[in-house]
Amino acid sequence: MSNPGGDWEESSPERLYVITGGRSGSSAPTGLDLVTLIVAKSGSRPGMQPEQAAIIRLCHAPLSVAEISAYLRLPVSVVTVLLSDLLAEDRVLARAPVKPAQLPDRALIEAVIDGLQKL
Repeated sequence: MSNPGGDWEESSPERLYVITGGRSGSSAPTGLDLVTLIVAKSGSRPGMQPEQAAIIRLCHAPLSVAEISAYLRLPVSVVTVLLSDLLAEDRVLARAPVKPAQLPDRALIEAVIDGLQKL
C-alpha cells in the first residue's frame, strides 16, 4: 500500500525507477555479471547520487556485483545500471574474478596417492 507524502519503502518500484532513471540496463555493454569484481578508483564527489556514493565507499577493496547488491539491499539489475554509469565516468574499475588454478593431471594425482599408500 502506497504512503503518499511519506517515506518510500526501500524496495518500492517507484524508488528503484528513480534510482535508475527509468533504465533497466546500461546503454553500452559492460560485461558485468554477479562475480565481476568492482574497485573504486577515487572517492565520491559532491552531488553524486547517494547509491553511487555508497558503492564508491564500499568498493575501496574489491567486491563482487552480488556483494554490492546485498550490502545496498538493491536488486542486481539496479546495481548493474549504477555500476555502468560509474564505469562510464571512470569512477570504478571492473575486472573478472581470479581464475581458479588448473588442477594437476589426474595421472599425477593417482601416482602420488599410490606412492603415499605404499609408505
